[in-house]
Amino acid sequence: MFENLSHLALQQYWWFIIAILGSALVFMMFVQGGQTLIKQIASDETERSMLINTIGKKWDLTFTTLVTFGGAFFASFPLFYSTSFGGAYWVWIIILFSFVIQAVSYEFRTKPENLLGQKTYDTFLFINGFLGTILIGAAVGTFFTGSEFSVDKMRITGGESTIISRWENVTRGLEAALNITNIALGLSVFFLARILALLYFMSTINDDNIFEKSRKHLLYNSIPFLGFFLLFVGLLLTSKGFAVNPETKVIFMEPFKYLHNFIQMPWVFILFLLGVIFVLTGIFMGFVKKSTQGIWYSGAGTILTVLSLFFVAGYNNTSFYPSVFDLQSSLTIENSSSSHYTLTVMSYVSLFVPFIIAYIVYAWKSLTSKKIDRNEIETSIDKY
Repeated sequence: MFENLSHLALQQYWWFIIAILGSALVFMMFVQGGQTLIKQIASDETERSMLINTIGKKWDLTFTTLVTFGGAFFASFPLFYSTSFGGAYWVWIIILFSFVIQAVSYEFRTKPENLLGQKTYDTFLFINGFLGTILIGAAVGTFFTGSEFSVDKMRITGGESTIISRWENVTRGLEAALNITNIALGLSVFFLARILALLYFMSTINDDNIFEKSRKHLLYNSIPFLGFFLLFVGLLLTSKGFAVNPETKVIFMEPFKYLHNFIQMPWVFILFLLGVIFVLTGIFMGFVKKSTQGIWYSGAGTILTVLSLFFVAGYNNTSFYPSVFDLQSSLTIENSSSSHYTLTVMSYVSLFVPFIIAYIVYAWKSLTSKKIDRNEIETSIDKY
């Protein structure tokens, strides 16, 4: 089946898989968002434990999604992996370090006589929620704004260096934080993660005080989210984009490239529009209707919106990882992918993805079948 597909079709298929994993990761980052809200929502230690335990049931799914996303990128588009992870390593080291201290915190925060103390581990959780969301958002922003690197596959044949990709500045990815488009996307992800967390609290915790505080903070976080998201979309649609000539494969700057992508791929624009509508619907249901089902609407909207952004970044003859140092070093799904054979074998493995998703859905329902309440937290000995 897959072996009969062209190399380009396989590349497009695997960019679709990457987009799904990236979308799932952004949705699952409600865990990180929740970690930044503990002090604002909890009035006492019991409420703090209720909040941490309801998101603690899902933290490993977020971490697993992040690892799967990175692994799939490495296997399907190895040149991107070596360029970004090997060049912009300060950003990725900070991101990975923040996830390591998250895992340690959930493991040890309530252990008797833990080394650092519960408040220290709670601070670690906040750091992970703050840095993890903003830096991942900023890193994805470079798909549209570009980075300073060069690629020369002839280096592998010898010379002073056999490294194909070379980062061309000393900041090693930290420069992404100086670009307004990247920061706008990073802060959009941060506030969206907090919105999803608040809706999740309202859905999974049986406590009137937490419900009302979560509802109130929905408004506080929705306003900056909309501001930063609209800023990102405005900058994206009015900027020059990194286009690829389909015949010569030469990369060039095209005015309003990403706007053109939405117009030339109307199905992507529909996905984007539906995603935004669903996110806003979830917020409306939580804040105005006082519904516990807003998480599902905003969650679905998050997935659709992020999917559409990945499609705009990689499809329609677009460089998904552009170089502002050397335009022709920019990476596309064609020049950065694995071989036809590798993508074919991996495509058969990808058929297990629906079963994995089904297991996640089953585990999710099992872990959240009963809402957390004060009695459970005060009597349970097995808690985070």
